[in-house]
Amino acid sequence: MRNNSSLPIASGTTCWVLSDGKAGDELQALSVSEALGLEPDIRRVRPRAPFSWFMPWGPIDPRERPGTRNSPLVPPFPDLLIGSGRRAVPYLRFVKRASGGRTYTVFLKDPRIGPNAADFIWSPSYDRLRGPNILNTLTPPHRVSAERLEAARAKPDPRLAGLPHPRVAVLVGGDSRHHRFTEGDIARLTEHLATLAGTGAGLMITASRRTPPALRDALIALASRHGGFFWDGSGENPFVALLALAEAVVATADSFNMIGEAAATGVPILVFEPTGGHPKLRVFLDEMKSLGVVHPFAGRLEGEAYPPLNSTPRIARAIAEGLGRHRRALGLPDAALSLENS
Repeated sequence: MRNNSSLPIASGTTCWVLSDGKAGDELQALSVSEALGLEPDIRRVRPRAPFSWFMPWGPIDPRERPGTRNSPLVPPFPDLLIGSGRRAVPYLRFVKRASGGRTYTVFLKDPRIGPNAADFIWSPSYDRLRGPNILNTLTPPHRVSAERLEAARAKPDPRLAGLPHPRVAVLVGGDSRHHRFTEGDIARLTEHLATLAGTGAGLMITASRRTPPALRDALIALASRHGGFFWDGSGENPFVALLALAEAVVATADSFNMIGEAAATGVPILVFEPTGGHPKLRVFLDEMKSLGVVHPFAGRLEGEAYPPLNSTPRIARAIAEGLGRHRRALGLPDAALSLENS
């Protein structure tokens, strides 16, 4: 794998990203490998019952062992394995043993079986998991880097460049295990957005695969009525471009990742909370409010700029340092770059 990073990663380091294919989990793992300057081999596990019932505590599905047809664990095993999602946990432990301890294992989020699940664990600070091999940060890892935002500002997306100021990115999620967009929620959100557009703000709207059809239709009509932009799925995904040009962000509260990505911009985030909720979300939002990052959305712009908040480089550096220590302990070649010069 090619290393394009200034982090102290040994040349030729191989990396797997392993999950059950869930988009949010895989994206976090890919964001970390990207920050490390590595091009990972993506491995997706598909454990079946009854083995899937007992994950993360049980063994891997024996039908996915190395040597079986379409196994996701075909050797050679990597130097670095980054996993996310509860179904990935047994597979990380399997590879650790099968590689004779050579593979350095990383898990993102709480593995539910404690700190021994991997060599290194990133867990959000609103979880209770703590330990010497655990890094806790407020925001999750993501791919919205300062470099990507700068590049998008230097060459604005022509679909957005003509919108009036202030430009407001509108990031809309959808129904989830803990949230549901009721008719009342849809009416309230679109009313607040219409009020904001009525002040002259240029709305740049993107929805999710989880967005209910009624809400999606209302957003399309709103953008058409007020001369805003709604991404209909055609052309290049403008997500980073929206954030790069935004002077404020409106985000729905059903996604930690979405709010974490928006915080990398340094502009105020106005949060709309649909029906439902979760105690961890409340802790997360309260801490973000205490830092002046997020504010309730009530149809108007609020808040001031703040230093961009992005935990991804810190997570990547901790992994690089841990991998370096691991390689030295095994007597393997260390990174060509020193921490002092990186």
